Amino acid sequence: MSHSSPKKTPILQGLASVAESYDVILCDIWGVLHNGVTAYTEAADALLRFRKKGGHVVLVSNAPRPAPDIIGILDRFGVPRAAYDGIVTSGDVTRTLLEEGRWSNYHWLGPERDAGLFANIKMPHVALEEADVIVCTGLHDDNTETAEDYRAFINKARQRAIPMLCANPDIVVERGGHLIDCAGAIAKLYEEEGGETLYAGKPYPPVYAASLNLASSLTRKAPDPARTLAIGDAIRTDIAGAVQAGLGSLFVLRGIHTHELGLSAGALEDGTFEAFLNAATHRPDFAIEQLRW
Repeated sequence: MSHSSPKKTPILQGLASVAESYDVILCDIWGVLHNGVTAYTEAADALLRFRKKGGHVVLVSNAPRPAPDIIGILDRFGVPRAAYDGIVTSGDVTRTLLEEGRWSNYHWLGPERDAGLFANIKMPHVALEEADVIVCTGLHDDNTETAEDYRAFINKARQRAIPMLCANPDIVVERGGHLIDCAGAIAKLYEEEGGETLYAGKPYPPVYAASLNLASSLTRKAPDPARTLAIGDAIRTDIAGAVQAGLGSLFVLRGIHTHELGLSAGALEDGTFEAFLNAATHRPDFAIEQLRW
């Protein structure tokens, strides 16, 4: 009995070649629109052109901050507001989960820059010893620390069997060519030690439900997964989430997987891309070196 090999994933020259097939784009931010240091102007231009042709763009980020904070960051990078209709973040989903009333207080683990996540949250912030839930937004100092530095914290939390709500499921992110640990790396260790974890962002369903609801309010139609394209640079979050939600997917090669794909040295080597995808958990519909029109 012969097994058919998986369908090859075409590498697009530009978004224009598939744009007509979609009404809505759900676009990742970090790794697609900027790398934490530099903005990618061609990527923002591609989204602008898609909107000019009548499409709608929702930026979907695993940032552990509310959407208004992200607008400020994008402004500083020079990403024009006309490139997107709205933003949904894992921070927004985290706030929704906290406000549902299943916990009466929380302990926050993360850097001071994420404080906006908790603005006007009525629940008290307490010490780990008293907490009902841990909200993890990241490492205190991701320039000098890794998730391994949080072993003592993890052991203490495990002894109390407190659930951890991870406000950024990314395990690593690229910052100016270097990979740094994110909240997802701590949550992964917590899980490995037998801790209960909940995830607010990609690839988990709540963030897609929120994004499709926002898109639906823009198109004034019920969400249509077949006419929705998710764009991102991470197989584990962006592509896996899109495939599981039944959306089209466009994988950006020059991002978090640059080094694995052999792209750091230049062009894509023959066979590397297909070998990478054959080993990946989820296969995208399309790929593109960097997002451009």
